[in-house]
Amino acid sequence: MLEYKFFDCLNDDIRYIRETVFIKEQGFLVEYDDIDKYAKYLLVYYDNKPVATSRMYIENGDYHIGRIAVLKEYRHMKLGSLMMNVLEDEIKRSGGKRIILSSQVRVKDFYQKCGYHPFGDIYLDEYCEHILMIKDI
Repeated sequence: MLEYKFFDCLNDDIRYIRETVFIKEQGFLVEYDDIDKYAKYLLVYYDNKPVATSRMYIENGDYHIGRIAVLKEYRHMKLGSLMMNVLEDEIKRSGGKRIILSSQVRVKDFYQKCGYHPFGDIYLDEYCEHILMIKDI
């Protein structure tokens, strides 16, 4: 059974998923930042096991989505799309009109399928190419 919950702070399940995906699997060195102090988190459960997470926050009037992570063995379940829909619905309920995210270039097509458009130049976050993407809702 698939369920999800929002949290106002990091918890051990969110940390485990992010560290597994971003540090152990993808090799990032710096996973946590000041945004983690005020972001809102989405945690997805499958059969009561935490399997995916993401965060959202407001900056300069725009909503931002980030740190979308799905444990490898659950990636076939389209949980990334589920999280994007849930986050966008929450942002709409909060009165948001625009969403910005920083996409790894290798997964840019996923976000384009979700209605996001790239803008600006490609930049490096640690060793990894990223591009900003935007969607008006």
